[in-house]
Amino acid sequence: MFDTMTITKAGGALCGAFLIFLLGKWAGDALYNTAPASHGGEEVAQAYAIDTGAAAGGEEAAAAAEGPDFATLLASADAAAGEKVFAKCKACHKVDGSNATGPHLDGVVGRAVASVADFGYSDPMKAHGGDWTPEALEAFLTNPKGVVPGTKMSFAGLPKVEDRANVIAYLQSLGG
Repeated sequence: MFDTMTITKAGGALCGAFLIFLLGKWAGDALYNTAPASHGGEEVAQAYAIDTGAAAGGEEAAAAAEGPDFATLLASADAAAGEKVFAKCKACHKVDGSNATGPHLDGVVGRAVASVADFGYSDPMKAHGGDWTPEALEAFLTNPKGVVPGTKMSFAGLPKVEDRANVIAYLQSLGG
């Protein structure tokens, strides 16, 4: 099928290709070195310094990058948009006063945590305490398992602060 000469040629071709790639890598590293070079024990800085503006006004720039605070967003939140986002919650929560996988959420804003009488809350949720204020709901909806470690709620959270504000506005519109 294959004679010794064909196998030797194929092996030589593979070794030659590997050698070409290895030499290309060495040449690329020599031309485009990103690690700081050392000359006589002294570090040499990069050729180009790019000013990102992080040093000047770092806190103000960070606050501006975060956008408006939650209270401002909640004041102008859209309950109709929140109802659309709430579709993600409907798999486990109802708003008609009956429980599902999770407790009903009508009247949740201002209600004590783990206070629906006929729902079996997890021990960490019972121990959490407090009330579901808009701020507490916002923190919980950001990262449920981070706020109440060990909760049975498997939802990962709502990453967009606008979505959280809209959902909370929707829940507030439901009343008690």
